[in-house]
Amino acid sequence: MPLLKTKMALKNLNPGDILKVMAKDAGSSRDIPRYLEMSPHELLDTCESEGVFYFWIVRGN
Repeated sequence: MPLLKTKMALKNLNPGDILKVMAKDAGSSRDIPRYLEMSPHELLDTCESEGVFYFWIVRGN
């Protein structure tokens, strides 16, 4: 579900905008970066704290 919500949120942004994603689903640490590798978007940073995964994503063209 976090990946689907991330995709939907990115569609509503302008190129260059930054999206911060917070997810508790452990699969997100694998799924979101994998999706971004195949997309025009850029993963700026990621970290995990107390079971929450954080992603900062730049919307591509």
